Amino acid sequence: MKYSYKLSDAIHILAYIDIISDERISSNDIAQSIEANASVVRKLMANLKNAGLLESHVGAAKPKLARSADMITLLDVFRAVETNHDLLHVDPKTNMDCPVGANIQETLDAAYRRVQQAAEDEMSKLTVQDIIDNIEDLHRNKKVNVEG
Repeated sequence: MKYSYKLSDAIHILAYIDIISDERISSNDIAQSIEANASVVRKLMANLKNAGLLESHVGAAKPKLARSADMITLLDVFRAVETNHDLLHVDPKTNMDCPVGANIQETLDAAYRRVQQAAEDEMSKLTVQDIIDNIEDLHRNKKVNVEG
C-alpha cells in the first residue's frame, strides 16, 4: 500500500511560509525543509493557490497565506491537495458466492462513511494556526532544554 504525504507536506508548506514570513522563500527552501523535490513543492503550492489558501507569484520568492492561519482548516488543506478524498477504501474484489464476500463491501462502505465523516469533522476543527502554535511550542521547549 502506498501512502500519500500530500496533506502532511501541504500543511508543512503553509506552516513554513507563515513562520518564516519575514524572509524570501523559494520552493527550494521549502523542499529542503520537507526533504522533497522542489517540483513536488511547486505542485502542492499550485494546488494550495488554486484552492485560495496561498498567494504566490511566478518568479517572486515571497509566498504568503491567502488568509490568516486560524481561518485555514486541515480539511481545507486536505480538499486542496488530495484528489481522492476518501480516507479508506473497500477492496472491490470479493467472492460473491461467499456469505462474507457478498456482503462485506456494503457493510464496510457504511462503516467507512462514518469514519470519513468523523475524520472530516475533526479536520474542520483543527487549523493551520493550531499546527503552527504546536511547532513553535515544541521549538521553544527544545531550545530551553538544550540551553538549560
